[in-house]
Amino acid sequence: MDKSWRIVFFSCFLLLSLCVPPSLAQTCRGHTFSSNQVFTACSDLPVLSSFLYWNYYPSNLTADIAFRKAGASTNTWVAWALNPTGQQMVGSQAILAFHNSSGVPTAYTTPITSFSPSMQPGNLSFQVSNLKAEYSNGDMILFATLHLTSSLISTNQVWQEGSMSGTSFNSHAMDSENSASVGTINFETGATVAGSVGTSTKKNVHGALNAVSWGVLMPMGIMMARYLKVFKVANPAWFYLHAACQSSAYIIGVAGWGTGLKLGSDSPGIKHTKHRNIGITLFCFATLQVFALLLRPKPDHKYRLYWNIYHHSIGYATIILSIINIYEGFDILDPEKKWKKIYTGIIIFLGALAALLEVITWIIVLRRTKAVTSNKHVNGSA
Repeated sequence: MDKSWRIVFFSCFLLLSLCVPPSLAQTCRGHTFSSNQVFTACSDLPVLSSFLYWNYYPSNLTADIAFRKAGASTNTWVAWALNPTGQQMVGSQAILAFHNSSGVPTAYTTPITSFSPSMQPGNLSFQVSNLKAEYSNGDMILFATLHLTSSLISTNQVWQEGSMSGTSFNSHAMDSENSASVGTINFETGATVAGSVGTSTKKNVHGALNAVSWGVLMPMGIMMARYLKVFKVANPAWFYLHAACQSSAYIIGVAGWGTGLKLGSDSPGIKHTKHRNIGITLFCFATLQVFALLLRPKPDHKYRLYWNIYHHSIGYATIILSIINIYEGFDILDPEKKWKKIYTGIIIFLGALAALLEVITWIIVLRRTKAVTSNKHVNGSA
């Protein structure tokens, strides 16, 4: 091969090398640690350019592990965790690595007990020793010895990354890779399996069903009853529209409530007490409203006044609690900010429309009252 062909071949090889993303070019095999530590098992984790290495010692149920995140900067925090409660963030027994205020790689343990964790040092449900962090050539690596229990030999693993602002830990992104950084690991057999996003899908379905039913259809149904019946031409159509809208909201809401119960049973280590209690209260209130429809007395019945007070009070309380609980759900689910903004826009629109219709309703009522009074005066004079 003459010199010119060698130059062309080398140039093509160099271009191809530059075009291959680091996450695709790297694997766990063949990596050499600065301490020359050797691991018998390793896994290329499917997302976030991350790799896990370990040696498992069945005699004392310990495992020496190394978690490596490629392409990390000095402003990146990384975490790896075991989570016996599920493939999720909450409940994770995490090991965190980052650069401290002096620029030194630091590692410590931190249990994740909520969707807004403090990320401060804390003890895990199992012992961790020989903990240290190392940063070299864009790789953030944390080393540790895990003192496992028999239930943790095969369990769920979670890993994550995020940025830092000074000494503060910023929330990690919510894109597809960060949402898929879960799986299972068996320290004994060396098997790792990528996780499923089924739980996230269920959460999204739960949130969407409840936002549409309790948060949109219920207020619309109340507005139909409040503002349509003032128009004589809408009588009795307003009642059937109101009943249809509220019935649809109830059916969809019960489906959303059911998915919430399922999520709770699938995640026994996670408690959202306030969200759960408000949800149960809403279900009870809505069910009472359904029975109220069946027991609705005629307009001239002596108990109709009391029924109206009960029906209106429960209805307005349901709307207030619904909106509060939907925002609670947003904080728990932590979706993209646009969804919270969209729902807020819908509520503002419905509120503005209700205010406008309230003014129109009072104008119509006052005019009718005035007309009736004038007619009585004319008839009395005659």
